[in-house]
Amino acid sequence: MIFEICAVNIQSAVAAMRAGAHRIELCSALDVGGLTPSQGLIRAAVHQLNIGVNVLIRPREGHFCFTDQELDIMLDDIRFCREAGANGVVVGALTPEGHLDLPKMKAMKAMAGDMEIVCHRAFDFTADPGAALEQLIGLGYQRVLSSGQCPTAYEGRHLLKKMVDQAAG
Repeated sequence: MIFEICAVNIQSAVAAMRAGAHRIELCSALDVGGLTPSQGLIRAAVHQLNIGVNVLIRPREGHFCFTDQELDIMLDDIRFCREAGANGVVVGALTPEGHLDLPKMKAMKAMAGDMEIVCHRAFDFTADPGAALEQLIGLGYQRVLSSGQCPTAYEGRHLLKKMVDQAAG
């Protein structure tokens, strides 16, 4: 089992590594669902940790329908993470109808290059999670962070099981 911890500061990231975490999802503002952390925190985590650092890319709180200007910010943040040596990025974008915003998801995947790319909890707001999962697989996304479209993963466990089966693991 891979043990991944959300960390909002360097102290918690280092503590998680020392406690045996295999990977960190670095973010800020968890109280609003998570936002992109500062460049300084990203650099510190990448240089001080000997485990994977995946960085949440989200420019603001609220819904996951991003403007073109917000996409430009996210692409710049992804570029910075790649140049800083992050293991990966955690991203997501939806249309107002609740579908993956495929042009934006493709652009973020392209900017990530060889880094791991993960779809974040925007997935839990998709209108058709089965179709969204197939689209993510087709785009080359490696993982999906989800609670099965429920408040907790336990409550969403049936959808999570179905998605694991659908994705063949």
